[in-house]
Amino acid sequence: MTDDTRPAYKRILLKLSGEALMGDLEYGICPNVLGRVAREVAELSRLGIEVAIVIGGGNIFRGAGMAQAGMDRVSADHMGMLATVMNGLAMQDALERVGKFCRVMSALKINQVCEDYIRRRAVRHLEKGRIVVFAAGTGNPFFTTDTAASLRAIEMNCDVMIKATKVDGVYDSDPMRHPEAKRYDRLTFDEVLTARLGVMDATAIVMCRDNDMPLRVINIFKEGELMRLVMGERVGTLVERG
Repeated sequence: MTDDTRPAYKRILLKLSGEALMGDLEYGICPNVLGRVAREVAELSRLGIEVAIVIGGGNIFRGAGMAQAGMDRVSADHMGMLATVMNGLAMQDALERVGKFCRVMSALKINQVCEDYIRRRAVRHLEKGRIVVFAAGTGNPFFTTDTAASLRAIEMNCDVMIKATKVDGVYDSDPMRHPEAKRYDRLTFDEVLTARLGVMDATAIVMCRDNDMPLRVINIFKEGELMRLVMGERVGTLVERG
C-alpha cells in the first residue's frame, strides 16, 4: 500500500450503543442497520485492521433506568449485561454472514453461547484477523459499557477508541434540540470533564486520559464515515490528552 491508501490505525476498538442498532425501531435490532454496520466493519478487517467491538444493551434493556424505577441496581445491571450478550451474538451472526470470523467474549461466564473473556486469548483472536465482540460490560454492576469499552481498548493496546453515535461529533449542547450548537473538532479529556460535555461517563474519560487512549466520536449513521476515519481523514471529534 502507498501512504495514501495505508490505514491510519492497526488496531481499533469500536464502541456501539445498543440504541444505534435500533435504527428507526422503538425496540430491538434493525436488520438493515445491523447488516450495514457489519459490512463496514468487515471492510476494515479486510484491509488488515484488527477490530474489537463493545456494544451496549439499551435497545433491549437499560439497567440504570430500571434501577431508577425501583429495581435492585445489581440485578438490573446484570440484566443489562445479558442484553449486551444478545447484541453481541447478533453482531457475530451478521459478520459471519458477510464472510468474517468473529468471536464473542463475555465478562460473565456464559460459555455455552460464547467464550469467557481472557485477555491473551482475545489478543490472539485479533492477531489472527478475527473480529472480537466484547460483551457483558466489565462483568461488574455500576459500570457502564462506555467504561467497559475504555478498559478493553486499553487492555488490547488499541491505537484509538471510536465511539459511534447518532451525531457527527461532540457539541457544546444537544444538536437535536439546539440547531445552533457548536461542534468541536478537537478537545482534551480535561475539557470534556470540566465542561461536562457528556461524551462518555467520567470514569471512562478518566481511564482514557490516564492511559493516553485517544477517542474519536463519529456518526455511525453516515455510511462510509468509519472507513474515512481509519484511512486518516479528519472525521468527527478527536478527544486526546492536552
